[in-house]
Amino acid sequence: MLMLSLVAALLTQDVSTQVIEYKHGDVVLEGFLAWPKDAKGKLPGVLIAHQWMGMGDYEKRRAEETAKLGTVAFALDIYGKGVRPKDPGEAAKMATGYKTDRALLRARALAGLEVLRKQDQVDPARLAVQGYCFGGTTALEVARSGADVRGVVSFHGDLSSPTPGDARQIKGKVLALHGADDPFVPPAQVLAFEDEMRKAGVDWQLVSYGGAVHSFTLKHAGNDNSKGSAYNEKADLRSWEAYKDFLVEIFK
Repeated sequence: MLMLSLVAALLTQDVSTQVIEYKHGDVVLEGFLAWPKDAKGKLPGVLIAHQWMGMGDYEKRRAEETAKLGTVAFALDIYGKGVRPKDPGEAAKMATGYKTDRALLRARALAGLEVLRKQDQVDPARLAVQGYCFGGTTALEVARSGADVRGVVSFHGDLSSPTPGDARQIKGKVLALHGADDPFVPPAQVLAFEDEMRKAGVDWQLVSYGGAVHSFTLKHAGNDNSKGSAYNEKADLRSWEAYKDFLVEIFK
């Protein structure tokens, strides 16, 4: 398979990066692009949606790691250039504003997708979206918008939808990577997500990681599961492998 060969060739190679300023309406946004330095021809593109603290070093690292898999990766910006919450309390308020206005969240994310789509190195017929926590919700909303993407991946994201019927608009495959003990995404929400996907006839997967709570890929979340958010090394590594396998599947 071409994708597997490309992955093997690129894993040890460098990536090039670029900060890109773009706009959604009158709002100035700032994203981060990464691509394999020595790759030839058009490559698949992966849009990366940030967790509730905004686009930062974590998303940049994930973009670079994703670029090493043989893709062009673009970490989008939902909040706006220089607009970043100062603490979790402010982040919760900011993220909630977008989660309660799914139309705005979709539009802001689709602006980032369009930036990725227009990159010279990108094959616009091979696009995917992934995200972490708030970004996982964002990735799912891009899918529910009917965007022309081959797949979306949610890492420990909120799986809820105020308009579950929109799942009928999903064109690509869906992979939800979930902490089995996540108190912020309780069993009832998981069951509702499964029902949403099933009724819409979506090609979907849900992987639950035992012993993992919310934010299981984020080291800065600490290690105390009792707080509801905590890093889990096994879930982090296993979910990354699932993500890589998914990219191979949708881009082959």
